[in-house]
Amino acid sequence: MEKIEGYVDHIIYRNSENGYTVMAVTVEGEELTCVGTLSYIGEGENLEAEGQYIAHPTYGEQFRIESYTIKPPEDEEAVERYLGSGAIKGVGTALAARIVRRFHGDTLRIIEEEPERLAEVKGISDRKAREIAQQVYEKRDMRKAMIFLQQFGITTALAVKIFEKYGQRMYEVIQQNPYQLADDINGVGFRIADEIARRAGVSIDSEYRIKCGISYVLLQAGGEGHVFLPKELLMRRTGELLGVPLEDIDEYLRDMAIERKIVVKREDEQESVYGASAYYVEMSTARMLCDLNITGAIDEGVILQKISAIEQVTRTNLDELQKKAVIEAVRCGLLVITGGPGTGKTTTINTLISYFESEGLRILLAAPTGRAAKRMTEATGFEAKTIHRMLEISGLQEEGTAAGGFGRNAQNPLDADVIIIDEMSMVDLYLMHALLDAVTVGTRLIMVGDMNQLPSVGPGSVLRDIIHSEQIPVVRLTRIFRQAQESDIVVNAHRINRGEPVLLDNKSRDFFFLKRQDANVIISIVIQLVRDKMPRYVDAQLYDIQVLTPTRKGLLGVERLNRILQEYLNPADAGKKEHEQNERLFREGDKVMQIKNNYQIEWEVRGRYGIPIEKGTGIFNGDMGVIREINAQTERVTVEFDEHRMVEYPFSGLDELELAYAVTIHKSQGSEYPAVVIPLLSGPRMLMTRNLLYTAVTRARKCVTLVGDDRTFAQMIENAAEQKRYTALSARIRELSAQEE
Repeated sequence: MEKIEGYVDHIIYRNSENGYTVMAVTVEGEELTCVGTLSYIGEGENLEAEGQYIAHPTYGEQFRIESYTIKPPEDEEAVERYLGSGAIKGVGTALAARIVRRFHGDTLRIIEEEPERLAEVKGISDRKAREIAQQVYEKRDMRKAMIFLQQFGITTALAVKIFEKYGQRMYEVIQQNPYQLADDINGVGFRIADEIARRAGVSIDSEYRIKCGISYVLLQAGGEGHVFLPKELLMRRTGELLGVPLEDIDEYLRDMAIERKIVVKREDEQESVYGASAYYVEMSTARMLCDLNITGAIDEGVILQKISAIEQVTRTNLDELQKKAVIEAVRCGLLVITGGPGTGKTTTINTLISYFESEGLRILLAAPTGRAAKRMTEATGFEAKTIHRMLEISGLQEEGTAAGGFGRNAQNPLDADVIIIDEMSMVDLYLMHALLDAVTVGTRLIMVGDMNQLPSVGPGSVLRDIIHSEQIPVVRLTRIFRQAQESDIVVNAHRINRGEPVLLDNKSRDFFFLKRQDANVIISIVIQLVRDKMPRYVDAQLYDIQVLTPTRKGLLGVERLNRILQEYLNPADAGKKEHEQNERLFREGDKVMQIKNNYQIEWEVRGRYGIPIEKGTGIFNGDMGVIREINAQTERVTVEFDEHRMVEYPFSGLDELELAYAVTIHKSQGSEYPAVVIPLLSGPRMLMTRNLLYTAVTRARKCVTLVGDDRTFAQMIENAAEQKRYTALSARIRELSAQEE
């Protein structure tokens, strides 16, 4: 281990999240590039560090810092250099020199103990003297706080948030109730707060800990799709989380309800516990749906004549249910159109567009994901956007909140007469609330989707709840059209949905089942299909072929499959940079997926010479892209998403990405691929369900190939069970509708 002493001449690069810093340090008159994680250091400061010299292939010799201490300036030259470095706002080199000439070696003591004396220096007023002293105090206090919080594994950026929120009160908060951090600071969850509490010696059955645990369990339940939890289930999960037996949580629930953190609602002889935000969003969503649910008098004969004229122009032939959908869309302010693949949903949407255009009405089309919006645009010839972009996302949105982060809302509603949303099964409660908040009464909202697909990744089961409320008009398209009947993907999807057996004789042109029982053999076949056979068969690029699997873990889970597929589909190469983070390896050229909504992250579309021609914010759960560059010096990874949106992730932000050569079937919702390959062996019965299989098969446009155990395939068709989601939107809609009557 080598040792150096010097002063920080200037900072070249700093990662605000993890404190990784590249800086020029002057050591014995020579400038040396130093790198390392330094929780808090500024230009002009004196440094004593231990580490080792390394040879960087691009940037030459560097000193990698393993440990360090910041030393106060020891002589007048060092004090002058520190004050004039820019570390103190408003003090430049000339003023720093005058201060040191006036006070000499006593300068720092004067600033800390008698700051009013700085006014003795020409150019410094009493006010400026106080400001200089305040900055010196703050920097000293900030450095002390950074070092203190670092022992809890807190990132530099989070530590800064904590210090800015509490200042010197930070120590009191951590010693008395560290769980307050989870309430007050975005980015501090229960796990971080609990670890701080453990190190601070807080009792495991502390009231603060139990209340924070309850909030955390409700938050986690939202991640599973629940809007609330039954009290008994909440109590059991909280006890398991905290490692404390909880026989009764009424006292804590009562206090949290008074504090407006939760809502407890009794219905159907059970008590349901909501996070306060979830309860009011669900209530408000039901209220807005009921407000839009109005009908008007129409002349069906006139509408049918217009439909007939559209059929002649577009050379289509609508069945009775499709015509009914058009009539209901004209008559109603709110309408659901649902149906499986091949039942004419797209033809119906195109007819609706033609009808409303002929009436001179302004139409907006949207879908939950970029892929679904792109497909909608291609199918209709009419521009479709993601719901987030249609609502003009501002970047201020936070995960699990309502409409605050969108430019379009109740104060600035969407300028439209008709709004058509496709892939409604993917829309969760919070996105639905944001959408409804931007729709004025009198605007027609038409929701199109397949209720038999898996529900949204986020909380709620919006499409199903609306349909099951039986208060909002619904048209179910059931006829499979002749062209669709020629596709075994469509025919077999409907068989699966009805619970009927599927013939696996491989005589089809677009539906194959390769029977294998060994996981490694299955993976070998999957690699051959994706890399060698499917791209040619369906005339697509390798990365357009998607592997879908039911599980994350196990021999055929996403995690193992991605490691193996990366090795074969994007092998290591001297020309490809790599970065390993949390035991996950990312490589230039890798196919990746965003795994959480990030409303703040910025993207840009670049034109010639890399000049941005369009900018925006927001990358969302399920968005797929390709890693274009890994820059070890700046600790940045550049990913290109759909529509050529380029996003730069700091290394510390890579926990939002995962490899996407294989994805779970749940994550594939709303997407469509030229071909899908589905490895299939046994799995948990509660997971291996009919609607999971149905969703997987319906993701393919040209070809489905299943590889694995045909008995598991048959068992999934028979397993009509669905994972229970605790939602009450349908009940809220019925309650409000009954009140209006």
